[in-house]
Amino acid sequence: MAVDLSFFGASGTVTGSRYLLEAEGRRILVDCGLFQGYKTLRLRNWKPFPVDPASIDAVVLTHAHLDHSGYLPRLVRNGFGGRIHCTAATRDLCEILLLDSAYLNEKDAERANRYGYTKHKPALPLYGRDDAKASLAQFVPWDFETRFEAARGVGARFRQAGHILGAASVEVTLGGRVVVFSGDIGRFDSPTMPDPRPFEKADALVVESTYGDRSHGGRDVEDDLAEAITETTNRGGTVLVPSFAVGRAHSLLFHLLRLKRSGRIPDLPVFLDSPMAINAADIYCAHLQDHKLSPAECRALCAVATYTRSPDESRALNTDPMPKIIISASGMATGGRVLHHLKRYLSDPRNTILFAGFQAGGTRGAALVGGSDRVKIHGAYHEVRAEVRNLRQLSAHADRDELLRWLGGFRSAPGRIFVTHGEPASSDAFRRTIEEEYGWPAETPDHLERVTL
Repeated sequence: MAVDLSFFGASGTVTGSRYLLEAEGRRILVDCGLFQGYKTLRLRNWKPFPVDPASIDAVVLTHAHLDHSGYLPRLVRNGFGGRIHCTAATRDLCEILLLDSAYLNEKDAERANRYGYTKHKPALPLYGRDDAKASLAQFVPWDFETRFEAARGVGARFRQAGHILGAASVEVTLGGRVVVFSGDIGRFDSPTMPDPRPFEKADALVVESTYGDRSHGGRDVEDDLAEAITETTNRGGTVLVPSFAVGRAHSLLFHLLRLKRSGRIPDLPVFLDSPMAINAADIYCAHLQDHKLSPAECRALCAVATYTRSPDESRALNTDPMPKIIISASGMATGGRVLHHLKRYLSDPRNTILFAGFQAGGTRGAALVGGSDRVKIHGAYHEVRAEVRNLRQLSAHADRDELLRWLGGFRSAPGRIFVTHGEPASSDAFRRTIEEEYGWPAETPDHLERVTL
């Protein structure tokens, strides 16, 4: 029987992961993410969903990051009433991420209305906390490798992807076809996360390509991290790290713990200024089976930083002139507390703004890494005089060679391969690499394209 696959997001861009499978009268949505970055992409979040949300039978979620999960409250608000299937750790992380995303949506709308930097009268949030709570009530957690029925006649199972806690690749079986979605593939030989595991066969494969055109490089991440911190400290400056609250912040704490223990960096105070990251630390300790850290290592990792929970504690960091390390969300500097820190630290050449992974086009992070001499924050421009670095080795995404290694786990060529979740140049480069390395034809689908398997 024919199976239709529609690409409602993550085609020609890294964000907005949304794929719709249709067969035998069933509709299964794999991922339900937010578009981020350029305004033209962000505006897609406000457009009507391509199909009636009420007509979707179930959502299968690969992991908790907002570009994969962040549209769920809006989908539920607009009529989706089915189950949202995911791993147990993904469900726990989504409780933090979706509620925080809703809160930030509400606060951004409130701020825009208060200070008048909006064309909308009034500005409204994409969704609110009540919408997030309603979506969380529809989550159903599953263990890795457990086969379950996503909807009547539709089977699925999750397999470890190694990207962040709970992240999975997913195999969906419907209409007599097996369709595999890579989700976001993690790093091999990570000190904190297990290696990603491929599936062995598929009639169709949707594979990510965030770093499909490049390698993360051979330099040791702790060498680069120690260099950046030491040089900034010698200037009397502060290191500000815009970091993804889930996954990246905890990897940073792990490396900082090792650098401090070995005496390779000055004994600076470290502040974790992200309520989400603070709450996620407890989830790491509750899901020991999903990562490599022991209970003792989890406790030590959490103790390396001082937690700044309240807004007053966060603001106090910007009045303290002493050198320090601040880790604050968000990772692409698109919102959250890090914006207030950027306004304080960007203009001083003694400081370092240290990014830790991929920066989607159109974000402040991409502008800063790309060398912009000023950026707009909260309606006003701020001069960039601080040093800006990006440690790509800290990325939780596999690079080109690791993606090829993951594909090498397939025992036979997938019937069709669709390369998504990458900027156009990266996706097209990885498409060619797949064809050259394995001789497997691959495609880069267009936004809203629909194919029949």
